[in-house]
Amino acid sequence: MEREVKVYTDLQRGTISKHIYGHFSEHLGRCIYEGLWVGEDSTIPNTDGIRNDVLKALQELNIPVLRWPGGCFADEYHWKDGIGPRESRKRMVNTHWGGVIENNHFGTHEFLRLCELLGAEPYICGNVGSGTVQEMQEWVEYMTFDGESPMANWRAENGKKEPWRLTYFGVGNENWGCGGHMRAEYYADLYRRYQTYVRNYGNNKLYKIAGGANVDDYHWTEVLMREASQLMDGLSLHYYTVPGDNWNEKGAALDKHESQWFKTLKKAFRMDDLLKRHSAIMDQYDPAKRVGLIVDEWGTWFDVEPGTNPGFLYQQNTIRDALVAGVHFHIFHEHNDRVHMANIAQMVNVLQAMILTEGERMVRTPTYHVFNMYKVHQDATRLEVKADAGLYRFDDQELPAMTATASKDSNGAIHISICHLDPNHAASLALKLEGIERPLSAANVSGELLTANELNAHNTFEQPNKVEPVAYQPTSISGQELKLDVPPSSVLRVTIRP
Repeated sequence: MEREVKVYTDLQRGTISKHIYGHFSEHLGRCIYEGLWVGEDSTIPNTDGIRNDVLKALQELNIPVLRWPGGCFADEYHWKDGIGPRESRKRMVNTHWGGVIENNHFGTHEFLRLCELLGAEPYICGNVGSGTVQEMQEWVEYMTFDGESPMANWRAENGKKEPWRLTYFGVGNENWGCGGHMRAEYYADLYRRYQTYVRNYGNNKLYKIAGGANVDDYHWTEVLMREASQLMDGLSLHYYTVPGDNWNEKGAALDKHESQWFKTLKKAFRMDDLLKRHSAIMDQYDPAKRVGLIVDEWGTWFDVEPGTNPGFLYQQNTIRDALVAGVHFHIFHEHNDRVHMANIAQMVNVLQAMILTEGERMVRTPTYHVFNMYKVHQDATRLEVKADAGLYRFDDQELPAMTATASKDSNGAIHISICHLDPNHAASLALKLEGIERPLSAANVSGELLTANELNAHNTFEQPNKVEPVAYQPTSISGQELKLDVPPSSVLRVTIRP
């Protein structure tokens, strides 16, 4: 049976914030050290200590915003340990992630330099769990104050006379857990206190983000919105796609059984329900939707790869991860009136990473390719989509066989992205564009397809291009309708230029 997706080009549903395509880099495992930072003296080619191969690959993604330094690490990070001459910076134990030595060579200056090279806005997460109000206030002053002050003078002594531009600042991280095991009521009061001293200096206007709920803790959202919404610009939410039934047995990243494939995708769809229910609470206190929902940790979380440090959270990345990413983007687009930012966890070598490294070698993951295929939606106008895409059934359960999203960019090009979740059957799809009169032609239609024949297909350092996009063309074009043959387990993007 032919499936159908209709795109209503004349029904516009607001802007898809580019910050939905944000990233996250924590001092965790080999994300920062080895993944991003090798130091100026490394034999690996680098720019100011940041490795060039990873930098070049990430620049292609048009990364809009990058969150740092954590994560759980943020509420144990004292920023003054990470500035000044590197040889004299304080060494510490990374108690959260592997018990390894953190030499603090990658600190505020290095992170903000990375953001400059990426063209990304920095998103700094401050320390509430073990830090002081003064410490947080002085960090903001150090980064953003343009004038005479102890912190601004210290910044100049460390080589940066002019302040940085900083918009996004998080007041703590997971304060219900690793950030202090606080009650919502207690953290709400702490947030009110700490954010008071996260000041705007000059014309640098900060977007203050309160630490939000863990998954379905709706009480947390209720309390934070009731007690502090007038003092925040954003409220975070964390949800990981974990196919296992508990945190000790999350499932293998390279599992090739369809039962795990289905379970993972089903759990990815849970993000939609979470956004609906948290948004409904936020709407009660903020009907104008001024406060953004910031999903600053999301992605797949599997058991670590055998033989690796359990605290490093290193996992492989397959076509299954690519589809999880695509499904999330479709959901985020649907909630673009409330979701202002999302940050996948994490950028390099940790959890659902864009890139994996091993010494001098680097490989792009299937998730990387989805981010690259979907970057056309950044700051584009969301278009209404209706899909009659059938069902994907496994045992006695079912999911949509396909999901789709569409947008129109500032140049008038229409981009349609489709995720085909069924790993067993190809699909014939009629893609119909409503609201346009001119007939379509092959000259202004192009596409990209990411697919694989194995459920655990992935890229390795020996086979770095096993899963990568290929050019795609519709089977036929007639009037305002495209006929598409969509392989199983695939992500497809079709672009129609004016």
